[in-house]
Amino acid sequence: MSFDAMLPVIFMALMGVAMLVYVISDGYDLGVGMLMHRATDAEKDVLIASIGPFWDANETWLVLGVGILLVAFPKAHGLVLGELYLPVALMLVGLTLRGVAFDFRVKAKDTHKKTWDRLFFAGSTLAAVSQGWMLGRYVSGFGTGWNYPLFAAAIAVALPMAYVLMGASWLIMKTEGELQERAVQWARIAWTPMVGGLVLISMATPWVSATVRQRWFALPEIIALMAIPLMSGVSLLAVRGLLGTRHVRGPVCWLPFVLLVIVFVLGFLGLAYSIYPYVVLDQLTIWQAASSPEALKVILVGTCISVPAIAGYTVFSYRVFRGKTGELKYA
Repeated sequence: MSFDAMLPVIFMALMGVAMLVYVISDGYDLGVGMLMHRATDAEKDVLIASIGPFWDANETWLVLGVGILLVAFPKAHGLVLGELYLPVALMLVGLTLRGVAFDFRVKAKDTHKKTWDRLFFAGSTLAAVSQGWMLGRYVSGFGTGWNYPLFAAAIAVALPMAYVLMGASWLIMKTEGELQERAVQWARIAWTPMVGGLVLISMATPWVSATVRQRWFALPEIIALMAIPLMSGVSLLAVRGLLGTRHVRGPVCWLPFVLLVIVFVLGFLGLAYSIYPYVVLDQLTIWQAASSPEALKVILVGTCISVPAIAGYTVFSYRVFRGKTGELKYA
């Protein structure tokens, strides 16, 4: 394959990785936001402090992914956002509510602080549900018929539960004492519906897409693909086992979060295999949707500068603010 023909593949991979990093990084802080209503007033400050240095920067990966879709795959950008304009708008409303509530809660009087906490919870939930719906519609290729909206609705319920489990695991890793114990309980509660939703969606995906069904159950590919559900199952069972031990409150408090990251990565690999070479399933291949090779080469130069900068800043921020969360303070 020539370099010109490889360029759309490169940009599709970059876009996929950007969206994966966004789902993982913003997923846990959306999960923390959806746990706000379960925390006491004092615990809410710790929840906010645990994501404070990261949450805004996490959304940079969303901007990067959508930006690559716009400039590298303009035909797909118009089709995808044309189909998803309403959930995208709702997601942006949710993210805006989060941003406003995050900044205003510290300046508000005690009588108003609870209102901003509720808005932070509402914005987190709205963004998570909207993302689940968008994922469901995208995976099904924006098909028409009663089963496609039902499939999207199922993911709109399951994805927030996955985020809540990620958020609880993040709190297990970042907090101590009573709040850490409560985070363990929250994770136990979220584990069952998350796993149940994942199993049902995995069973329903080949039902709503003939293309996915053919790719999943073809021989000998199915033998290699079995590694994804098997490894995911082992990781999820390991998470549940860890939540029942005292070690998760101590030296291996980081392990449930890392195992869940592995599950998300495996899910991404399965999705990538299922839809390739389409950028919109059964409608546009990556070569049909891509910009001209000349344009992609120019875009690649900018990408080679921006992506390492974003990745470097992300690694730096997580390194600086590693360890347990302390008292919430504002300058």
